[in-house]
Amino acid sequence: MIWRQVVLGLDDDSNALIVWKTNTEAGYNFQTFGKNRRIPKEMDGVKLVSFLPPDKDKNTPQEPPAK
Repeated sequence: MIWRQVVLGLDDDSNALIVWKTNTEAGYNFQTFGKNRRIPKEMDGVKLVSFLPPDKDKNTPQEPPAK
């Protein structure tokens, strides 16, 4: 019920993550919602997190040009 309220309260640019303890090899499970760099991936029965590259926009600090 809490997750449903969180999801309903998000706007288009928001994202959410919920994690809970469970009887799995890792001891936890999780779910994501929205535009998120974190993508759940299952490998050999263990749920891991894969990261997408960060968006390059005007709000992201840029590295100085190489000399």
